[in-house]
Formats: sequence, C-alpha cells, structure tokens
Amino acid sequence: MSIYKKLQEARIMLQNTKLKKSGHNKFANYYYFELGDFLPEIQNICQKVGMCGVVAFNKEDAYLTIYDTDDGSFATFTSPMSSAALKGCHDVQNLGAVQTYLRRYLWVNAFEIVEHDALEPLTGKETPVIIQAPKVSNIPAPEKAVEKAIKTSKEWHLIPEGEEGSPEWIKGLIAGANVLLETASTSDDVANIFKNNRSVFDIFKAKDEPAYSELMSKFSETKKALAKE
Repeated sequence: MSIYKKLQEARIMLQNTKLKKSGHNKFANYYYFELGDFLPEIQNICQKVGMCGVVAFNKEDAYLTIYDTDDGSFATFTSPMSSAALKGCHDVQNLGAVQTYLRRYLWVNAFEIVEHDALEPLTGKETPVIIQAPKVSNIPAPEKAVEKAIKTSKEWHLIPEGEEGSPEWIKGLIAGANVLLETASTSDDVANIFKNNRSVFDIFKAKDEPAYSELMSKFSETKKALAKE
C-alpha cells in the first residue's frame, strides 16, 4: 500500500470519528478544533495503518512529513514560517506560539480536517475589517490579528485598536489576551497579564459580561495549569 493510499484511508477513518471542537470563540459564536482535539486520534489511526508523522522547522518553512513505516515512502506538507513579536515575551515564547499554530494547521491540511471559516463572522458586512490577510495563510485569523488589531507596550500590556468598547476593540482585546495566555510560562505571568490590563478588562466587562466571564475562566484555568507545573 503506497503512502498516499494509506493517507487517504487514514483520512476516511478520521472522518468517521466523532471529534469534539473544544475551542470556542463566543464573541463571533463559532467553535474550532484545538490541536488536542484531533491529534491523539490521528496518532491512533496512524499506528493502525502504518504511518508516522514528523514535524520539523527551519528559518523559512515548517514541515509535516508522513512516513509509511512499512516501506519508508513519505508525503510532505509545508507552510512558510512566520514570527510573533509580543512585547514582554521571551524569544522562545514567541517561537513556541508560532510553532504551535503551524503544527495545528499542518495536521489540519494533511488530514483535510474541515474547519469553520473564522474570517467571515469576525468581519461581517457591517463592521470594519480589522483582520487583514496575513502573508502566512496557515496562521489562524484571530491569533494573527494580534499584529493588526492590537499593539503591545511595556510588559504584558494590551492596547486594542478602535474605539474603546467597540466590537473591533473587544475582538482585538480577546485575541491579544488569548495569545498572551498561551505564551505565559508561570502562574505569576497570568496574574500580571490581568493586573497590568485591569482597566481595559473593566471596560470589557461593562460592555459584554458573558464574554468577559468566559475569558476570565480561561485565565483561571491557565493559572491553575501553570501552578501545577
């Protein structure tokens, strides 16, 4: 069986598996797959059909090479590399954020996983477009939008663009906060993200308390997880 025949068989097996989307953008009201939602199932399927996926990076590109463990043939999926430039974050944290996004989307591409189109509900027809098409199309729009919709100054400070409290401003704040949480390395980092942005979070709460509560739940979960490490 060739690598492509095995890969197609694996895609069908994954397609017939009931995967649950744990990622939820409440503001735009859509769900999405996080890496942990599908990668364990993909690994089980690869074990059954005789494949092994290997992710690698260099300065220019990210690679997912799927090998046939029986005959050594392989298929490679690539994406251009990108960069993150979050102020107050270590270079390794910025690199880790980019690699996490690219790993997710390489597997999504290889296994033809159908995702929700996040761009349309975030832009719509009646609100100004604040998410511009990035050079690396594999970076998810909400996270990549941090480079366009928000700016960072000093350590862990978020300065969303747009009129204070507007939908665009809130979208930028949510996107920025989520990325900072993903790059936090200690529970103290999580506390500082909240402390240094308390004023904008208070405005957010007054404008959209349900979305604010959801974001604060993620703060609590992230802080607890990092405290255990």
